[in-house]
Amino acid sequence: MEIRPLADHAEYHAVEHLQDDVWTLPDVEIVPLHMLITAAKNGGLLLGAFDGDLLAGFVFGFPGLTAEGRLKHCSHMAGVHPAYRDQNLGYRLKLAQREHVLAQGIDLITWTFDPLEARNAWLNFGKLGAVSNTYLRNIYGDMRDGLNTGLPSDRLQVDWWIRSERVERRLGGEDDPPSSNSSLKGRRAGSDSLTPTESVGTSSGSLSQRERGDRRIIAIPLHIQAIKSADMTLAMQWRMDTRRAFEDAFAQGYLAIDMLRRGDGLFYLL
Repeated sequence: MEIRPLADHAEYHAVEHLQDDVWTLPDVEIVPLHMLITAAKNGGLLLGAFDGDLLAGFVFGFPGLTAEGRLKHCSHMAGVHPAYRDQNLGYRLKLAQREHVLAQGIDLITWTFDPLEARNAWLNFGKLGAVSNTYLRNIYGDMRDGLNTGLPSDRLQVDWWIRSERVERRLGGEDDPPSSNSSLKGRRAGSDSLTPTESVGTSSGSLSQRERGDRRIIAIPLHIQAIKSADMTLAMQWRMDTRRAFEDAFAQGYLAIDMLRRGDGLFYLL
């Protein structure tokens, strides 16, 4: 697998097609070739992951400014073809993005993602070492693509300080994410569970958020898309419960810093 900038119009067209493969987008929402090229030629970045001549994934972003006027890279899209998922390709794309952005002299990359998507949460916090203290309610309005339709487009804004010691240690394997039951010691195993099992029929309950000393944990389902397919009311309950949990925690100064695994459960650590 080779990760590199795109070379010609055919590869840019392949990115257009891959957007639909990943998100099932209406044509009007696909970022078109001319915008991809313009961004890439003016300080932006578009990297493709190629398996021979086949585009298996991509990451796309451009320079931006924080509210305080600090230069950052805004990572707008990152996608992997369904046939290449669970092969660490998204992680490799983000590492390549990091190297290119560091070469531009920028030390912050930001993006947004759905906090109920467990795969993305684990990548962003557990593997990359990103953090977040910004919850955005329905930031994109009603979305029409296959993955996001049906729920408010709530997002966490991720801040990835790519030159920080924390990120260097996480990427270097010196600071592994806390993944064992011991990470939640003080709770009796099997009691007071905060997350459903993989069964789509399990209720989210009212336990999205619990205090643990001076930290908090927020549970998310392992497969929100399966829940949406089986029970949209339950999926909406997950959205509302986690919205309240994140907004309350961030208002009190908490920062989402990691992910915890416990049996069938996945939790944000704040």
